[in-house]
Amino acid sequence: MADTAEVVIIGGGIMGCSLAYNLAREGLKAVVIEKSDIGGEASGSNGGGVRQSARKPEELPLAMASIQLYGQLHEELGMDVEYVRQGNLRLCVDQGDIDNMTQAVANQKALGLELEMLDAKQVKEINPYVSDMVIGASFCPTDGHANPFLATYAFMRKAKELGAVFRTHEEVVDIRLQKGRVAAVITNKGVIETDLVVNAAGVAGRNIANMVGLDLPMRPIYSEALITEPYPKMFPQMVGTAKSTFYGRQVPHGPFFWGGFTGSEEFVYRGGKPQYYGVGSRISQMVLEFFPALKDVHVIRTWSGIIAQMSDGIPVLGLTDEVPGFVFCTGFSGHGFGLGPIIGKLMCELIMDCQVSIAINNFCFGRFQGGSECACTCPGDATCLGQQFPSCPNKRMRVNAG
Repeated sequence: MADTAEVVIIGGGIMGCSLAYNLAREGLKAVVIEKSDIGGEASGSNGGGVRQSARKPEELPLAMASIQLYGQLHEELGMDVEYVRQGNLRLCVDQGDIDNMTQAVANQKALGLELEMLDAKQVKEINPYVSDMVIGASFCPTDGHANPFLATYAFMRKAKELGAVFRTHEEVVDIRLQKGRVAAVITNKGVIETDLVVNAAGVAGRNIANMVGLDLPMRPIYSEALITEPYPKMFPQMVGTAKSTFYGRQVPHGPFFWGGFTGSEEFVYRGGKPQYYGVGSRISQMVLEFFPALKDVHVIRTWSGIIAQMSDGIPVLGLTDEVPGFVFCTGFSGHGFGLGPIIGKLMCELIMDCQVSIAINNFCFGRFQGGSECACTCPGDATCLGQQFPSCPNKRMRVNAG
């Protein structure tokens, strides 16, 4: 006999867990299917940046709202997620960097973000450990970072307390449609009958969309990261470069996290799998160029992760005309962790009420229909309901969450 669920969330990362928590608060107990461990994919291998700066303009309202939610997570979820709000420096080493960053700062300030350009002396006042090659930087004082493992787990733990069900090491192999709309999710362990599925599967989101006859211009981007031994506290800011070659932070208990790109990742393969020999050492070299004081710190572990990169660099959110009952929440293109709290809230609003408190029309699936010049046509509150379903067919009833 098949199981049943009011909503099935595919993906147990920060998005799936945040959504499950928000739904559970409304009394809707979602079933979350995760093929590995909770936070076992991108949500457990990212840099933990919680930033607004250097966002695409479409994402900035979401990022600014998510920052506010991160500030209360430790109380709301009853768990310390190591959230630090001490700013983000994006370091410049040549005039080209300065010119590009100055324009970016002006554009983002015009959208309401607190952000400024600093000269070399001002950068040293904030972070005295940067090398003399740094001639300036942008600085957003309200940016910060958090522990991605703890944040994802905290959402999952609280969602479970409120009745959400998490099924790990279980893989979705198909989605059954009936008369064109979602009817069931089929996994390698059984069938779950439902009329509402949320695709929060990250880089697997394209494959999940294919199961209902849809496709996404998404491809995997491979990245490398490393962690060092604990070290005396040096600086609390998130740091990166104007050219986005690397980024990092010192975590509260001392180790440094660094991640980055060399440009060679997608070209070095063996047996169909990417090889990362040399990537970690090149990231270390770049870090030392900018922070020579770290020359005696030992790297104790490296790992790789996969970014769900969309062709236009922004996620896909919302409902579709093509398949009623199928909700997109994927394709965050390497910027997803910082958006996790607000995305869970907005997707919950969409499911419960078919309206959202922050417009998501820039992220609709319909933008890929009809070629690169096609724009979303979601009216009003921009929920991408589609023209066929003005009466909100996916709306769920609130019950006492207990």
